[in-house]
Amino acid sequence: MMAESINIDKKKTALVIIDLQKGIAARDTFPHDSKTVIANSARLAEAFRRNGMPVFLVHVVSSEADRLNPVADDQPLSGGRIPSGDWSEFIPELKKAETDIIITKKQWGAFYGTELELQLRRRKIDTLVLCGIATNYGVESTARFAFEYGFQQIFAEDAMSSMTKEMHEASVNYSLKRMGRVRKTDEILAGLS
Repeated sequence: MMAESINIDKKKTALVIIDLQKGIAARDTFPHDSKTVIANSARLAEAFRRNGMPVFLVHVVSSEADRLNPVADDQPLSGGRIPSGDWSEFIPELKKAETDIIITKKQWGAFYGTELELQLRRRKIDTLVLCGIATNYGVESTARFAFEYGFQQIFAEDAMSSMTKEMHEASVNYSLKRMGRVRKTDEILAGLS
């Protein structure tokens, strides 16, 4: 079944890039390698900026005092360590612009405990284009909040990836497709023209 083409309202749509920071983007990802995710996310950011549309760069920054410490059956992605150095810095390929809005979070999702919703509402944004790493953690967690807040969503499938192909595909096929439209980067760029 062919996905229908999309038309993007440039006045009401923002790009939200999740966790494309040095410590996370350096990991091996599947089914799209991090170079592909970074390149496609950078293409989207460039197009949004060129069209005067908001770009939100989201990163996770944590310290010993404020990190989440759930009792869980599996280790956190960080292995329980607080990352140091430049781990939380945005990757240079994003070419962070002065007009970008920076959102700093402490958990997987970009809404809880941040000003993301406020900044979107002030700009009269009703549609989000989401991408980043990891599909089933940061992207899906953000998407679930956005869905409950009533935002329309478009997911750039080839501008996101996860730790395994199965994690990515499960998130895309069983969650994201129920909360919005899943498209390739080229389809989203075509919807801007």
